[in-house]
Amino acid sequence: MSPLAFHPGLAVEAAARMFAATGHVRLRPVLTEAAAQSLHLEARGRHDWKQVLNSGSKVFELDRPTRASMTPEQVAALDTAVIAGARAGFQYRYETLRLPDGNAPPPATDSLLARLPHWLSAPEQRAILQTSTGPPDIAFADGQATAYSPGDFLTGHDDAVAGKNRRAAYVLGLTPVWRVEWGGLLLFHDGAALRGVSPEYNSLDLFAVPQLHSVSQVTAAAAYRRYAITGWLRAGGG
Repeated sequence: MSPLAFHPGLAVEAAARMFAATGHVRLRPVLTEAAAQSLHLEARGRHDWKQVLNSGSKVFELDRPTRASMTPEQVAALDTAVIAGARAGFQYRYETLRLPDGNAPPPATDSLLARLPHWLSAPEQRAILQTSTGPPDIAFADGQATAYSPGDFLTGHDDAVAGKNRRAAYVLGLTPVWRVEWGGLLLFHDGAALRGVSPEYNSLDLFAVPQLHSVSQVTAAAAYRRYAITGWLRAGGG
């Protein structure tokens, strides 16, 4: 039996009121401790992470052996390009593990990370997510595991992509220890106003799409990677 399970004390109705008022809510603790710990341990133990970054609309993926083979000059040049891209446009850099969409057949694997979107998409879990966020036509969840190391970030964007039918976004936090000073904050932009939340273990941030947001740069002081599973709750047909 899968150890994935929501925490029995979820205040779903209160979450729905908060989401309706602000476009964002954090549920915590969202999973049982056994489920959260299993996901975190798997994320830490995986070695097939790929760093993703962009140059304009082009996306690049670098596995760990490739990055380990780069010379210091190549690493410095890449850092310079990434920083330059963040000065005036949409730019990101972090590590990822792609996960099967929740509307696909159940993955034939023992990986809890791979099974999470499918589990979230099952009727019981999907009903909780629908109640919390409002849209009645949510059909499935997609997802990716993410790991932000010092220097990683994601600049402002609103998640609105034609044809994807994204109703809400989610971030499942999986880092047991984090300090606000280490960065990696999920920030919501509203003109001069700015709201943000720090990474928190076993928490689920749900927020409306479209909504301008970013992830602030993780500082050199961070003692751990910022682990999370992120994705969207989507209507059918996308």
